[in-house]
Amino acid sequence: MRRRKPLWQKRIAKERIKILFDLAEKEIDKNPERSRRYIELMRKIGKRYNVRLPKKIKRKFCKSCNTFLKPGKTARIRIDSKKKAVIVKCLYCNKIYRYPYKPKRLHL
Repeated sequence: MRRRKPLWQKRIAKERIKILFDLAEKEIDKNPERSRRYIELMRKIGKRYNVRLPKKIKRKFCKSCNTFLKPGKTARIRIDSKKKAVIVKCLYCNKIYRYPYKPKRLHL
């Protein structure tokens, strides 16, 4: 029977994930391959210690090629008002992600 990971290990894993994500964000302009490696390591740590990635982090990298999604450089972002979705396209592997959103109503 498998045991759960201790809470202190999960806490350290979350800290390492945050550090690797920040490093990936810094390195995307100078060294994109290093940035991809940081994202890959971050995902491995999350899987190994069964730590769920926050939504803010999860939506900022491509799940198929581990590229940090920076608008204009590695990602194209569009808003589809008919389907009420944000469409993010990875420019490295052409993977498309669609995220729902609720448009804000203007009260006049």
